[in-house]
Amino acid sequence: MTDHASVSSDAVDAAGGRGCVAVVGAGAMGSGIAQVAAQAGHDVILVDAREGAAQAAVERLGATLGTLAGKGRITQEDADAARSRLSCVDDLRSLPSCRLVVEAVVEDLEAKREIFATLASRQDADTILASNTSSLSITAIAEGIAHPERIIGLHFFNPPPLMRLVEVVRGARSGADTMTEAVELMTAWGKTPVRCTSTPGFIVNRVARPFYGEAQRMVQEGICSAATVDEALRQAGFRMGPLELTDLIGQDVNLAVGTSVWEQTDHDPRYEPTAFQQDLVAQGALGRKTGHGVYRYDDAGKPLDAEPDLAAVTALVGGPVRTDPVARTVAMLVNEAVAVVARGEAAPEDVDTAMRLGTNYPRGPIEWGREIGLDVVGAQLEELAAIYPTGRYRPSKGLHLPQVVTPAGVSTPG
Repeated sequence: MTDHASVSSDAVDAAGGRGCVAVVGAGAMGSGIAQVAAQAGHDVILVDAREGAAQAAVERLGATLGTLAGKGRITQEDADAARSRLSCVDDLRSLPSCRLVVEAVVEDLEAKREIFATLASRQDADTILASNTSSLSITAIAEGIAHPERIIGLHFFNPPPLMRLVEVVRGARSGADTMTEAVELMTAWGKTPVRCTSTPGFIVNRVARPFYGEAQRMVQEGICSAATVDEALRQAGFRMGPLELTDLIGQDVNLAVGTSVWEQTDHDPRYEPTAFQQDLVAQGALGRKTGHGVYRYDDAGKPLDAEPDLAAVTALVGGPVRTDPVARTVAMLVNEAVAVVARGEAAPEDVDTAMRLGTNYPRGPIEWGREIGLDVVGAQLEELAAIYPTGRYRPSKGLHLPQVVTPAGVSTPG
C-alpha cells in the first residue's frame, strides 16, 4: 500500500468502524492528520480558533487531493470521496460525538489543557482524546481531566500523509484498551505505530539527541570541519549529515527541542545543549531559512561552503573513538536507545522501528549495537567517559539487558 492509498473498509471497520474523527488545529500538522483520516474512510471535522482557518484548510486539502489524483497517486474517485468526508466547525463545542479527537495546536501546556477540558465535557466518556504533542507530557495534559484513561498521545511526523511512523504515547493514567484501540486504528490508517511511555522526547526526539550533539562537539573541539563530519555520517548510511540536517530543521527549532529534553531530565549532561549551537542561534544563524547557519546558502538554498575534506574522513573513520565521527555518534545513539529500554519506556523493536522510520537512520540503533557488539560499544563509551568525565558518556545498564542483547524470538544456548 502506498503512503497515499486509502485503507480498505474492512480494515477501518476492524479498528473501530467509520466513526467521526475531529482534528483540533488546522495548521500543517492538523491538516495532514485530517487528510490521512479522510483517506482512511472517516468523516473528518476540522476546528480551529482562528476565524476561517478550518475552512481554508478544507479547501487546501481538496486541492491537494486533486493534485494527487492528477499525478496518479490516487484515483479521482478516491480523491472525491476523501474530499466529501472533510468538513469544519467554528468551535469545539459544535463538534458532534466522535470516536477520536486529535489535538494539533501550539506546544503550550495550558492551551492544550484548556482544549482537553472542553473536549472532556462535551465528548462521550469513551472517546479517545489524543494530543499530537512532540515534547509535552501526556500525564500533565490529562491532569484533572475527567476520564483520563481515554487521553493518550498520537505523535505524527511531518508531513503526516507521507511519514509512516506514529508514536502512540501512554500517560500515567492512559488505559490499556485505549492504547490498543489507537494502535489498531493507526495500523488501519496505513501507519506504523510504536508504543512508548510519556517521557521527555518520547522515543525519536530523545534517542536522536546524540546525532546532533556529538557532531557539534567535534566541530567545537576543532577535531574536524562541519562538512567533514557530515560526509563521514553520510558515508555510514545516514541520509543527511547532522549539521546540514540542523540547518534544514532550523537551529532554533533543534535547540528548543534539545533544551526541552535537557530541562525535563533535570539537566542530565547527556542532553546539555552545546555552546556551538547556542552561539549560532544567538547570532541569528538559524540555517537555510536565514541563509546562514552552520553553512552559508545561496538564494536557492544550496550550501556555498560545505565541501568536505575527504582525506580527513578516511583518516578519522576507524581511528580512536574520540576522533571518529561515525563510531562516536553511533556509540552514543546505541547507548541512548538501550537506556530507553532499560527505563521500561519502549520495547527494543519499537525503538529501532521508530528511529528507522522517524529519522531515516540506516539501521535501528539497538540492531546496530548488536552488530558492532554491545561490549565494544560499552568500551567505547568508557573511553569517552575517561576523556570527558562529565557524565555525558556514562554507559547505560541497558547494554547488558537480555532483551537488548538478544533479539525477540531468538533463543540463547542453554
